[in-house]
Amino acid sequence: MFASFRHSTVGIRVVGQRCFIYTSNADIKRFVIENTEIIRDKSLTPEIRLSLFTPNCRFWHARPDTWPFSDPYWAIYWPGGQALSRYLLNNREVSRGKKVLDLGSGCGATAIAAKLCNASQVVANDIDSVAAVAIQLNCELNNVEPIPCVTDNLIGCESENWDLILLGDMFYDEDLADSLHSWLQKCIKTHKTQVYIGDPGRAQFESHSIKRSMQQLAQYTLPESVREENYGLTSSTVWLYKPDI
Repeated sequence: MFASFRHSTVGIRVVGQRCFIYTSNADIKRFVIENTEIIRDKSLTPEIRLSLFTPNCRFWHARPDTWPFSDPYWAIYWPGGQALSRYLLNNREVSRGKKVLDLGSGCGATAIAAKLCNASQVVANDIDSVAAVAIQLNCELNNVEPIPCVTDNLIGCESENWDLILLGDMFYDEDLADSLHSWLQKCIKTHKTQVYIGDPGRAQFESHSIKRSMQQLAQYTLPESVREENYGLTSSTVWLYKPDI
């Protein structure tokens, strides 16, 4: 199994200085299809279909040493991303006609939501190349055009002219939170980018100084199945980042 993935090639399109993955390696694509379940009615966004890990999937309870890839964050629809996607679908003017970056895209649901709301351009960003494959599969499930996924780590890089940056469940580590705080401020100062954040109340977000720069926009009660998978978290909130710069 490992050899087939290690010697495979992923289709890439180069735009400017970024590498965008558009088509998946057949082996990785087959693995994702065979080891996930298509879900749509157990989240805050039943209009979006996603291939995800569920208790019915063989790797749900697998030992880490049997897993062929790094941690499969792309196979979980995180509650922060669910709230952010729900907010976009309820408020289509937020992303309509905008140039949008979905940072830490994971399964790609928020990028897909922006696409469904007629954003002029949507780019997903996830450093896991398997996530890039999963995002394309989820685009197919929702009958949207392939969303390019850049796999460089953009945090700390020279900011581009994004109208809107979206982040769902990215504040799970204190050092990452610090890096995001600094980089997002730069994006806002340089390009007047709007930044929307979805978070279910994780400690690294609630205790970070960035929280003082947040304007709450919406809060959603999580479905029971999502609560069970996220250690009892009951709600998820969408914030607008408005730092004093």
